[in-house]
Amino acid sequence: MSSGFTREQVAAVAALANLRLEVSELDLFARQLGDILAYAAEVQQIDTTGVPPTATVVTRHAADRDDEVRPSLDRETAIAAAPDPAVDAGFFKVPRVI
Repeated sequence: MSSGFTREQVAAVAALANLRLEVSELDLFARQLGDILAYAAEVQQIDTTGVPPTATVVTRHAADRDDEVRPSLDRETAIAAAPDPAVDAGFFKVPRVI
């Protein structure tokens, strides 16, 4: 596969991304990016006549269900079981996670 990128183009992209590349890396990435584009061009040549457009390749799972109202704990019971409840405000405090 032929390279479609020059050292200068790779250096320009690296500068936009704030990357410092060695000269050997410029040559390597120019070749690799050229190979990627050549493969993409090859894939675009595939005949997809009659293949419906695909929005996603993920199928629906059992967890993908419609929302529905179901019985749950009432607010007072849930807050009463909390370690540091603010009953009047309707919430409870938890340790800070950073």
